[in-house]
Amino acid sequence: MDSDPRLALLHEWIKEILGDVPYTLEPASEDASFRRYFRLLSEQGQYIAVDAPPEKESNEAFAKVTHLLEAEGLPVPHIHYSFLDSGYFLLDDFGNTLLLDILDAENADNLYGHALEALTVIQQIPADSLPKYSQELLLQEMELFRQWFLIQLLDVKLSDSSVQVLNSAFTHLKNNALDQPQVFVHRDYHSRNLMKIDTGWPGIIDYQDAVCGPLTYDAVSLLRDCYIQWPSDRVQTWALDYRDRLMEKDIVSHITEETFLKWFDLMGIQRHLKAIGIFARLNLRDKKPGYLKDIPRTLEYIKSVAPKYPETQELAVFIDKKVFL
Repeated sequence: MDSDPRLALLHEWIKEILGDVPYTLEPASEDASFRRYFRLLSEQGQYIAVDAPPEKESNEAFAKVTHLLEAEGLPVPHIHYSFLDSGYFLLDDFGNTLLLDILDAENADNLYGHALEALTVIQQIPADSLPKYSQELLLQEMELFRQWFLIQLLDVKLSDSSVQVLNSAFTHLKNNALDQPQVFVHRDYHSRNLMKIDTGWPGIIDYQDAVCGPLTYDAVSLLRDCYIQWPSDRVQTWALDYRDRLMEKDIVSHITEETFLKWFDLMGIQRHLKAIGIFARLNLRDKKPGYLKDIPRTLEYIKSVAPKYPETQELAVFIDKKVFL
């Protein structure tokens, strides 16, 4: 334990809470961030203990967004104890079963239906207090694709014309995001952050980066998930079903199918460029090579969607010519 001072401090904090009650603490899951999760078992209760270094993680935002979601009856892990200054939490334990673990062709309609219904509740929460998904942030995310994936991972030499193609595509994708209605965005709403629990809706986790942003962002995160892929016609059906739910609940006024699908498709390209950059960075900077296997699936989304729209056709050509995995 001496070689892991944060873990030692976590134990000290837990003992302050539990007193003399014996407990066990075992690793519960891995994460793409600097957070660590442990399962705490004791006679007093069962929790997920979170170690989130405050200099690296948005702990105040996590607590704030937890309360916002919890106030609407959404199934998020209740914060039983917190020590914000040190970045420690004891949360509800939702178990081990991710949506990703149980999704199949037969149950997908039902499971995604529940997840989309929960998302309509999320997107009705006032988002004025959240950070804005600004043009600077949107462009910064897409730069991850250029810097970490193209230049550092693949060693692609970018000509002036290639730089222009990327810049133009990034601008169009940024504008598409900003042109949409701006709502409460979870920002990582996908099968690894939704959990099977004993309610109709999935348990929702990893929402500390929530922002006020584009209407279709969370829907495309879920339906064009970087970790599981579905036939395009099925995705389109789910996306249009979500459009109908949004209009039924008066979250938005009438949006044509064509407009909604374009928003959805281009939003997906922006998110997938960002995700590919993050996967490359996780490998190169953080020594987490396991995420490299998710790049081909994520890149395939871009290659299948980008040729459909004038704004991203040159990007599609660039990727076909320059990107080899």
